Amino acid sequence: MSDTPKAFQVPLNQLDATAHQLHFESILNSVPDAMIVTDESGTMLAFSRAAEQLFGYSAAEMIGQPVNLLMAGRDRTNHGNYIGNYLRTGNRQIIGKGRVVIAARADGTVFPIDLKIGEARIGDHFLFTAFIRDLSEQQSAELRMQEMQSELVHFSRLSAVGTMASALAHELNQPLTAVANYLEASRDLLDSPDPEIKEVLRGALAEAATQAVRAGEIVRKLRSYVSRGEVDVRPVSLSPLLADAIALTKTSRDRADIPVSIVVADEANRALADPIQVQQVVINLIRNAMDAMVGQADARIELRVSPAEDTDYVQIAVCDNGPGLSPEIKESIFKPFATTKSQGMGLGLSICQTIVEAHGGTIRAVSSPEGGTCFRFTLRRDTGNFTP
Repeated sequence: MSDTPKAFQVPLNQLDATAHQLHFESILNSVPDAMIVTDESGTMLAFSRAAEQLFGYSAAEMIGQPVNLLMAGRDRTNHGNYIGNYLRTGNRQIIGKGRVVIAARADGTVFPIDLKIGEARIGDHFLFTAFIRDLSEQQSAELRMQEMQSELVHFSRLSAVGTMASALAHELNQPLTAVANYLEASRDLLDSPDPEIKEVLRGALAEAATQAVRAGEIVRKLRSYVSRGEVDVRPVSLSPLLADAIALTKTSRDRADIPVSIVVADEANRALADPIQVQQVVINLIRNAMDAMVGQADARIELRVSPAEDTDYVQIAVCDNGPGLSPEIKESIFKPFATTKSQGMGLGLSICQTIVEAHGGTIRAVSSPEGGTCFRFTLRRDTGNFTP
């Protein structure tokens, strides 16, 4: 005779059924994604704890109800059609495949979900298990990324104030001075009685016109750029700021496969910066590195943040293993209109320099010991004593 008390003695098959029930309940209570089990008519048989939290209904309210109560719009109407079509034809439109549909919470709010459905056949009947993941946060993040990208594109135009002023002063000075000199000489030649002066006068006016056209070309290159106000510096954490910058560089398909790693020293993670402007510098440097390594099979880029030699600053380095820079290019790389790209305006690095210097830092390009190029710039360290 068994020593087990009678209160705990149950038939083996009943014990198995109890164990399976407890196991199933533990799954419903612990599975991270919302999980709903329905029969072939779409009636809900099980409703997990995560589903309760996601939809705002209790399991007791939902068991026995049609599952399309949790859907919105066309998806509510079409769900029964999908299941019925599958049972009739075996054609899988949702089952076994991921699909984004619109769901509805108990409070009436609608939201996007990723819906995956699996099936189990028990005799002549089917059970369907739906795994549901809320996509609201993901879509919000994607929207935020798009907004940031739009803001950065806009800022890349606005951030050229210092560069444009110096570039215009330098580039327009020569042609406009030449125009003034030719016109002044032409005015003096008008009073000369010498008939040969007419040809000299014609040549002077032609040269003045040529220089005026040259000045116009310079202005046309710059006309889409406008100025921006002072730098909005505040304490920032560099890790998330740089992670967002890396994500933005990968929005273009032709750059998405180039790996970009990041290493941030704990003691250098805080800096005083305008986040949008610093991100623009990093994005510009990463994209330049990517452009330099087009077609390179082992292309890679690394961001390193470390304390600078001056202890009041941190240093951010963007390093690649590309072909590197020639001494001639390295000497003039930060000058306006200096570019190695056939379609480039030569303003990107000049803008980067303007931004970094506006932050009180410096930027330079050095050859990497492992090959390739490192662009290093500094920002003031956040010591906790910042006052705007």
